[in-house]
Amino acid sequence: MDLLAQEWVRWSWVTDHGDVIRAALVEHVQLTLVAMIAGLAISLPLGVAAVRWRRLRTPVLLTAGVFYAIPSLAFIVLLAPWTGYLTRTTIAIPLTTYTLLILTRNVITGLEAVPEDVREAATGMGYSPLRRLLRVELPLAVPAIVAGIRIATVSTIALVTIGFVVGHGGLGELIDQGLRAYVDYSPLTVGIALSVALALAADLLLLLVQRLLTPWARVAR
Repeated sequence: MDLLAQEWVRWSWVTDHGDVIRAALVEHVQLTLVAMIAGLAISLPLGVAAVRWRRLRTPVLLTAGVFYAIPSLAFIVLLAPWTGYLTRTTIAIPLTTYTLLILTRNVITGLEAVPEDVREAATGMGYSPLRRLLRVELPLAVPAIVAGIRIATVSTIALVTIGFVVGHGGLGELIDQGLRAYVDYSPLTVGIALSVALALAADLLLLLVQRLLTPWARVAR
């Protein structure tokens, strides 16, 4: 048992490489936040436009689906000559792109689930289309939108690790280091464990945010 523990994690390595682990974790969080914020900034107007003008729905989702289907390594290789082989931009753009299908689809689903009589009531009260969107439709669509954000966030946390090929993989750098070691797998174990813990923590945090943003749902239950 002690031998197995030594092979997969050496606590002396963990204590000696605390700065490296923290730096990898910080970079992982930063890349995830950049991808999610940029993805949400793009997908929200796309989703709203697809609901307002139905003819846009199929092209928007089809385009997002095509980008989502591009293998991550191929995406990075194709992008690197334009954005640089060792830059964060080279990994941030694919990460952002992969969030668009999930986020846009959930924005559309959430907005389309708003009852038509609620829209008509808001219009009858004198709400402009923009005010109705911000004060009525988007709040009611929050559960579906946050559900998409949760899925996209967990997926992004997993995908960030592939960035080690351009030197910006966050915890993926540790995983790659552990895979190359063949003797001491401590970096691999730490990288995997922290990636899983980060995904779980992010999902629980977003669930809490959803509960705070939808107090009427708790009252209804």
